[in-house]
Amino acid sequence: MTIESPPEMSANFDIIGRDEINDYEAILSVVGVEEPDGHHRVEATYDTDFTWDYEKGARAKLNKLYEKAKSAQWNGETDLPWDTDVDQAKLVTEAAMANGGFGAEFDLSGTPLASWGDKEFLEFGIESQNWTLSQFMHGEQGALVCTAKIVQTVPWIDAKYYASTQVMDEARHVEVFAKYLDGKLSGHYPVNAHLRLLLDDIIADSRWDMTYLGMQIMVEGLALAAFGFMHQMSNEPLLKTLLRYVMADEARHVAFGVISLQEYYAGLSAGELRERQEFAFEAAVRMRDRFLQQEVWDRMGVDPKAVVPLIAQAPERQMFQALLFSKIVPNCRKLGLLDAADGWLRERFTELGVIQFENWEDTTEDADANSDLPPQERMAS
Repeated sequence: MTIESPPEMSANFDIIGRDEINDYEAILSVVGVEEPDGHHRVEATYDTDFTWDYEKGARAKLNKLYEKAKSAQWNGETDLPWDTDVDQAKLVTEAAMANGGFGAEFDLSGTPLASWGDKEFLEFGIESQNWTLSQFMHGEQGALVCTAKIVQTVPWIDAKYYASTQVMDEARHVEVFAKYLDGKLSGHYPVNAHLRLLLDDIIADSRWDMTYLGMQIMVEGLALAAFGFMHQMSNEPLLKTLLRYVMADEARHVAFGVISLQEYYAGLSAGELRERQEFAFEAAVRMRDRFLQQEVWDRMGVDPKAVVPLIAQAPERQMFQALLFSKIVPNCRKLGLLDAADGWLRERFTELGVIQFENWEDTTEDADANSDLPPQERMAS
C-alpha cells in the first residue's frame, strides 16, 4: 500500500502575490488598464470533449436542474418594468440618511475626506453605484464566456445540456445590467484589475473543473450573496425586480457547480485537492480586494492609499465583506475543500474572517426555492 505524502505548503506570496492578506499598499498597486480597441484577449488551450453517450438523465440531479432551467427562462426586454423612473441622487441621499447622514459611520478627521460636504459624498455615492453595477456586468460577461467553455470541456451530456441554458442566462444578465447602466444610471467603469486577473486565470486554466470552481462556486457564489444584499437594501423597484430575476438564475448556476464537482472531487488525490484549495483561496482574496473600489477614489481625485485602510477596517464594512462569502464557504465545505490537506482552506478562510458561514445552507438548497414557478409568479412569491 502506497501512502501519499501530504502536499507541500505554499506561502501566501506564491498564491496571491503578497505575504499579508491585508497589505493595502500591495493590493492598491494592482491597477487596471483598458485596451484602446475595447477588447481583452486571453490565450487559452483546452480540450473540447465530445461524448457519444447521449443518455439523458444519467445524472439525475443535473437533469432536474436542466428541466428547471428550461421552464424558468425570462425575457429581459419584456419582463422588467423599464419605464420606471430612477432618480439616482435621491436614492443615494435616502440611503445615507437611513444610516445617520453622509459619512456618519466614519471618523474622517485627518483624512482627505475631512473637508467633504454633502455634495462630495453624494457624488461619491453615485459613482460607487455606477462602479458596483459595472463590475456585476463585467462579471456576468465572464460567466457567459466561462459557461460556453464548460459546454465544450465537461465530459457529461447532462452537464452540457444544463450549461447551455446557463449560457443563455448569462447573456440575458449582461444585457439587463448594461441596459440599466446605460438607461438609468450615469456611467460605466472599466473592469476592476483584481476581477480581471481572476477571470483571466479561470479562462486560461485548461482543466474543466477549475472553470467550474472559479466561476460557478467562487464568482457566482459571491455574486449571489451580493445580489441578495443589494436586493434587501435597495428601494429602487426596477433594480429590485432585475436582481430578483437574476438571483433565481444564479442559485441554479452555483448548484450546478456543487452537484458536478462533488462527483468529480470524490476521485481526486490529496495533491489535486490541494491545488483546488489554493485556487479557491486565490479567488476569494481577489474578489475581496476588488470591493475596495480604488477606481472610484481615483475618479474622485482622492489617493486610495490615504482612505482605503481606514474604510476597510470599519466594522460595518468588514461585516459586509464577510457576508459576501456566506454562499462560498458552505459550498466549499460540501465539496470537501475546507478540511482536505489537514484543513488548509479552513485556516485561510479563518484568516479572511469568513469561516463562520461554513454551516449555513449550501446553494443546492437555494436552487429549489421558487424555481418551479413561471418567472412572473416566481417574482411575486
